[in-house]
Amino acid sequence: VQLQASGGGLVQAGGSLILSCVASGPVYKLYVMRWYRQAPGKQRELVASITGDGTTTVADSLKGRFTIPRGNVANTLDLRMSSLSPEDTAVYYCNAAGSTGDSDFNSWGQGTQVTVSS
Repeated sequence: VQLQASGGGLVQAGGSLILSCVASGPVYKLYVMRWYRQAPGKQRELVASITGDGTTTVADSLKGRFTIPRGNVANTLDLRMSSLSPEDTAVYYCNAAGSTGDSDFNSWGQGTQVTVSS
């Protein structure tokens, strides 16, 4: 199973971006999809997730600014980020865990850079 992340870029403080992650390949059942981010010199942190039954969560520190839009297409996790600040600058990684029917998988996307200028 491969993950394709897109939507990163350079944005001014206060701006918005939407990241998208699409899982392709033999996905029989998706347990969870997640967005993580890793800023320079910092540990990777969980940003948001959606489970196979559609339950979404966003990190407490990001609630109100980061949201998961309703109506995500199957095997896709979009992340809407607003009121961005330079502290949001990081590489954002998509992760998905599930089953192909034959075996479980835990896949990572290539990462997409988000840079917020002050």
